[in-house]
Amino acid sequence: MLAAVALAGGLFWQGAAHALTAEQAYAVSAGENDDRIAALQKLQAQGEDPALAALLEALMADSVKVAGNKAYIVDGEEAKDAATGQVVPLPADAEDVVNNTRMSGEIEAALAAGKLSSPDASVREEAIDSLASAADESKLPVIDKALAAETNAKLKARLTAVRAKALLSANDPARRIEAAEALASLGNPEARATLMERMADGGETDPKVQSALRTALDSVNTKLAWGERAGVVFTGISLGSILLLAALGLAITYGLMGVINMAHGELMMIGAYATYVVQNVFRQYFPGAFDWYILMAIPMAFLASALVGAVLERSVFRFLYGRPLETLLASWGISLVLMQAVRSLFGAQNVQVENPGWLSGGYDILSNLTLPYNRLAIIVFAGLVLLGMTLLIAKTRMGLFVRSVTQNRPMASCMGVNTARVDTMAFSLGAGIAGLAGCALSQIGNVGPDLGQNYIVDSFMVVVLGGVGQIAGTVYAALGLGLVNKFLEGWTGAVLAKIFVLVIVVVFIQKRPQGLFAMKGREA
Repeated sequence: MLAAVALAGGLFWQGAAHALTAEQAYAVSAGENDDRIAALQKLQAQGEDPALAALLEALMADSVKVAGNKAYIVDGEEAKDAATGQVVPLPADAEDVVNNTRMSGEIEAALAAGKLSSPDASVREEAIDSLASAADESKLPVIDKALAAETNAKLKARLTAVRAKALLSANDPARRIEAAEALASLGNPEARATLMERMADGGETDPKVQSALRTALDSVNTKLAWGERAGVVFTGISLGSILLLAALGLAITYGLMGVINMAHGELMMIGAYATYVVQNVFRQYFPGAFDWYILMAIPMAFLASALVGAVLERSVFRFLYGRPLETLLASWGISLVLMQAVRSLFGAQNVQVENPGWLSGGYDILSNLTLPYNRLAIIVFAGLVLLGMTLLIAKTRMGLFVRSVTQNRPMASCMGVNTARVDTMAFSLGAGIAGLAGCALSQIGNVGPDLGQNYIVDSFMVVVLGGVGQIAGTVYAALGLGLVNKFLEGWTGAVLAKIFVLVIVVVFIQKRPQGLFAMKGREA
């Protein structure tokens, strides 16, 4: 173990400038904490030494004893002189070295300083974290040296923050003002926390420095406020895209066909569980292609929900067209049956659907704004589904039949359109889109039997607010409700925000029953 410690010390403290003496080793290991810290800082300033690194590692491991003005590194029954590394007898009166929290922090910072030159970025990142906890003016030479050699932009910014924190403890007021300006230029949450801590502890008495700290804090708060606003906008768009996916299928089954389908959320749930099944198949049989399971899950989620929708339309809803109250009651009962069926097959507990590797992580825009890849993918996916559905309804033969049956069923039947078949196809399409929404939702949360219940009310609000049968209105309503909901959450909280959104929708519908976009035609 001691050989490994010495090797690690040699890697982190290359190019020794001096040899550790017995007096220096003892000074670092024994005495008052202030004296030990001063001795340690003096050794660091003199140059790098593998023997010092080995001693510090042993101190952190509580493997150091002192006796007769000498320090010994103990490993089991063997003892070595901390200065020379030679095996020596351990004196009978040797005493254990005890480090308090402050001393341990100084030792960790000293070890971290040696690791700042490591070629491994993760090791340097860990060293920066350790150094930040004990940053003061004595660490500036080490920090400046590491800052000049650092090539990683992210680590360089963190080192800059550590350097500014160290400057805040400088005796020279000009250097403390320099630290405030450096923190203001960083403009990240860490800089704000450092400034607030310095202003709150009452340690700063110089009026010029206090003014510089306040100015820097105001600058940082301004920069972070823009990031927070952008974050609210993004989360609003993200929620809006989810509501759009959930409501697009309902726009067909309710908006075009007039069926109040309370089981729409359970069709989303079926799509999510189809994604879960495909994930498990890939994990078991195609582990090498696991990152691409989502490409197979998307069509499978559509087909699974579309098939269930076709069965429901042929067996239940076909006999209830034109009777909205009966469709509401029947679909509510169907939703209970579907939830219980899923509980019987997969259990009552939520199941976990993992993100593919390329959907994990996020894109850093600002210091306090990260756009998750899975949310970005859902926004793009919602746009593609919307485009596909719009083209299908407006440009294809099936879309023409759906529009004709919706607008004038008797006339469409007289023209040779098989209205019963069109009803099944349209309902299956709406159910399949609900399955796509469930597939998307599986990438941002757990999948459970109650998944659809969280979105069914919001979906109906989107369709009604946008205008029954109006796809464009569904888009505007989904994005609008998503943004309004997220803006209100910042002021009132999540529960009150939903209540306010519901009140807004109810008041709007009272004033404009046809929604944002009224259906054009003789009956509009």
